[in-house]
Amino acid sequence: LEHEVEGAGRGEGARLASATAYLRPETAQGIFVNFKNVQQTSRAKIPFGIAQIGKAFRNEITPRNFIFRSREFEQMEIEYFIPPDDEAWPRFHEEWIKNCHDWLLSIGVRQDLLERDVHPKEKLAHYARACTDIAFKFPFGRSELLGVAARGDFDLSAHAAASSKKMDYACEETKRKYVPHVIEPSIGVDRLFLALVCSAYDEDVVSGEPRSVLRFKPSVAPIKCAILPLVKNKEELVTKARGIFSKLQMRYNVAWDASGAIGRRYRRMDEVGTPFCVTVDFDTLENDTVTVRDRDSTQQTRMTVEELYRFLSREIDGF
Repeated sequence: LEHEVEGAGRGEGARLASATAYLRPETAQGIFVNFKNVQQTSRAKIPFGIAQIGKAFRNEITPRNFIFRSREFEQMEIEYFIPPDDEAWPRFHEEWIKNCHDWLLSIGVRQDLLERDVHPKEKLAHYARACTDIAFKFPFGRSELLGVAARGDFDLSAHAAASSKKMDYACEETKRKYVPHVIEPSIGVDRLFLALVCSAYDEDVVSGEPRSVLRFKPSVAPIKCAILPLVKNKEELVTKARGIFSKLQMRYNVAWDASGAIGRRYRRMDEVGTPFCVTVDFDTLENDTVTVRDRDSTQQTRMTVEELYRFLSREIDGF
């Protein structure tokens, strides 16, 4: 990236070598540079991994398809360091492919939209032993979502050669030193977000009316719950609803909506993927119960306020 700066005493722009900056194409190299520091200070034993998330930049000639392909994006990578033995890397590589696939499913990416792409040997990078992509069927076509590469010891060896600093690891159990090999899962946060939205979007019919809904898993839904006082001109009822809202707000991102018919408020929450709506009505003032409406099934369940807190913890957090 070159910045044009004003020339001293001149009206034209001048390019200065000191004004040239280099934008990283991936986050991984910072991990490799700090491998020895992290391993020694944390006393980690191989196999172990270092994860990082941050900005990366690519010289894309034709950015396109919304946020799928862009010149600046957020990237998540793990460098998982393993022994250099020939029989070790295939097992770790397959484990990470499975773990990544299972993780995608766990956060709500649809199974029927995922496929594996195994790179043939002739198309691998010169340093790679193997690479498998998990592809996603986007509306604009099928393309890579996540990659898992077996990179060998190329990165650590290259840094060691350039810096004259050893990047080896001393194994206490085998009493040998070696440069670890690496399994690298990598995914762009922007692509993952797009895949989640594509997986969650749905249209159906509720009570004879068409509905647009985002079926996010509760654990990843931006808004976990909405508090809906049945009416907004009853001070005692609104105060009760505000108390529930304030308590939930300490743990979750929750929404407050007191305007319009209750059915219309449900639809608004469906469109942004809110999994649960809690209606506070006149019965709440009598017996401390609320109505919890499920986004996907639209079923409504009556429960006490204390039961509500336990219900949301189980459905959102899993405990």
